[in-house]
Amino acid sequence: MKPATTKTDGPADAPPVGETIGLIGLGLMGTALAERLLEHGLRVTVWNRTRKKSVPLIARGAEWSDNPLADCRRVIISLYATDVVEAVLAEHDAGLHEGQILIDTTTGESVQTAALGARLAARGVRYLDAPVSGSSQQTRAGEATVMVGGDDATFAECVDLWRVMGRKVFHVGPCGSASRMKLISNLVLGLNRAALAEGLAFAEALGVSPAAALEVMAGSHAYSRAMDVKGRKMVERDFSVQARLSQHLKDVRLMLDAARAAGLTLPLTETHRLLMEQAQAAGLGDQDNSAIIEVLRAPKPHPAS
Repeated sequence: MKPATTKTDGPADAPPVGETIGLIGLGLMGTALAERLLEHGLRVTVWNRTRKKSVPLIARGAEWSDNPLADCRRVIISLYATDVVEAVLAEHDAGLHEGQILIDTTTGESVQTAALGARLAARGVRYLDAPVSGSSQQTRAGEATVMVGGDDATFAECVDLWRVMGRKVFHVGPCGSASRMKLISNLVLGLNRAALAEGLAFAEALGVSPAAALEVMAGSHAYSRAMDVKGRKMVERDFSVQARLSQHLKDVRLMLDAARAAGLTLPLTETHRLLMEQAQAAGLGDQDNSAIIEVLRAPKPHPAS
């Protein structure tokens, strides 16, 4: 693995004059990335299956394209899963051209991702899997971490974008490597979040103020970054979306599939999956992933009839 922390400023990192960066997919993460690019003065052209999601970005200076692959040499992709990436690329296949660089921030399946990279390479298209660790809010603030899989030369050619996309960037190996690393990172991150939710639910059940418990834990060796990002949301039941619960459930299922293929069991992650499936069944799938606390909270007693 080759860690690389990118610069945040400096003329050497500036993109070529007049270059427009394409961006496909305007969900939470894609929109946050587009906002980062625009904030740093980059020209951005966007595409999304639902065009109305582009309206706020166009108001900020982005342009719409029916096929960013045809219009741009470098294109960032931010979609739900690798299957969706393949479908969208097939839809825009006529725009793919030799020498192009695709930066795929989707959290996907590593074998499928590597195979996609190989198919694109056969057409002269360079492909980097570059999933982002961090919520859309953290990404928007420039606090995310980016993991990149792909060849050295292509990674180096995108240094101007790495400095915009994240605070830390790690080149972790060939194409597909970053998808594996993202699942490892998300496994620990998700369990930290679930442990925090259980701890706060435990505090409530014991009659301890969750806000007070959060303050003490944050100042103790129980601390994790999850407390900074999700603690207040859990305490205040503010589940406005930074990262959807259903999205992390998708990632957890990928983790378990990868572990089974490697002959490993992940008992804590299996429990996490069950909790998240309960949350989704309770209608919380489109809420922030901090909403997992709702399936851990003690049920309120029914008033006496």
